[in-house]
Amino acid sequence: MADPKREQLKVQEQRVILVAVVEKGSHVDKDSSLDELRGLVATAGANVVGDLVQKTNDPSSTTLLGKGKIEELKQLIEATDAEVIIFDNNLSPSQGRNLEKELDRVIVDRSEVILDIFARRAQTYEARLQVELAQALYYRPRLKRLWTHLERIEGGVGAGRGPGEKQLETDKRLIDQRIDELKLKLKDVEKRRERVVKTRDDLLTVSLVGYTNAGKSTLMRSLTGADVYVADQLFATLDTRTRRWHLPHWGEVLLSDTVGFVRNLPHHLVASFKSTLEEARHASLLLHVVDASHYEAERQIDTVHEVLEKIGVDRTNMLLVLNKTDRVQDRSLIDVLRAKHTDCISVSALERSGFDKLTEAVSERLGSGSVLAEIETNAGNGKLFAFLSQHAEVLHQDYEENRVRMQCRLDRRYVGKIEQGADTTIILKDIHGRTLVAEDE
Repeated sequence: MADPKREQLKVQEQRVILVAVVEKGSHVDKDSSLDELRGLVATAGANVVGDLVQKTNDPSSTTLLGKGKIEELKQLIEATDAEVIIFDNNLSPSQGRNLEKELDRVIVDRSEVILDIFARRAQTYEARLQVELAQALYYRPRLKRLWTHLERIEGGVGAGRGPGEKQLETDKRLIDQRIDELKLKLKDVEKRRERVVKTRDDLLTVSLVGYTNAGKSTLMRSLTGADVYVADQLFATLDTRTRRWHLPHWGEVLLSDTVGFVRNLPHHLVASFKSTLEEARHASLLLHVVDASHYEAERQIDTVHEVLEKIGVDRTNMLLVLNKTDRVQDRSLIDVLRAKHTDCISVSALERSGFDKLTEAVSERLGSGSVLAEIETNAGNGKLFAFLSQHAEVLHQDYEENRVRMQCRLDRRYVGKIEQGADTTIILKDIHGRTLVAEDE
């Protein structure tokens, strides 16, 4: 069978031309329309030798590009001796086949580039399964075109001959079997991850989400001191990392960093990475990290919201973190973002500025689901002390003979789990000190 993973060979160190088709009247100009694709292609290791942009509201259903642009692209190919044409758009299988026939070059679309990057970056068993499943689902309807790719790669499978319909049918059957195997393996991984997440009920979880390269890993390192990989590149990390974060005047919480999102993320990839984003779905609070210095910050915010909606993450409890303020040349850009998104904090993860306001805002958000408990109990009540050490922050305690008076902060969900009796008195208050319940049993 033609192995989709061989596709990883096709753009690295190849001479490529970038192509984008955008709507007429779009605010995106020719240069900016290809900025992100340039970053993706650079991450994939290709050598860009030219670019072409067509603005149209009626793209061709057969080749995406109009006839005039096809001819212009042929001339550009001849002038640059390009080997691969990379589209910023997602192409249908038939569009890809038609373009390869028309141009006699390997055609790659945006999804293929992203899949290629993810395949290179996947380190853990789970990430490798997720990427392989996404590749298999993407390439199955494109197997015929995949063979033409491999025929053009020197030494590739099937070089110098056509696959034939019989071989393609065999490939489809084999790839279907592999898809079923990968789905079963990922279900097992997802069940294990769900069990791990549920065992963390003793600490609240805060998850970092955001566009790729927004600075989430740098922020995590600065807040927790964790030795996590940081790089100024797209999709530097794919796996969820969780570290303990000490919040002043609150205590410890778990801080999780998740894979970054990107515009037009392949839907197969989004579906495959659902288990990786399990932390975000169960988080008590989401910190949406935004590169405030990026000229398309607002568009990136919308993209993250769309992806979170697709994977079923609740956005009702989310705080916007405007990062990289040290790179912002025009402060009015931040003012515009703050005006539209009133619930946000400005920070620089690199310079460690704005952290006081961030930790204060996070504590306040987490506190909205917490209560203050004034507890009086017997000094020998070891079971209660053990429970509070795991699930609460003890703010103050006094000893008088064989009695202990404590003031604690804990999540409302744990209040009912405290065993009360003749020796234990509990008074509950909100975070402002107002009495909610008074019990003396």
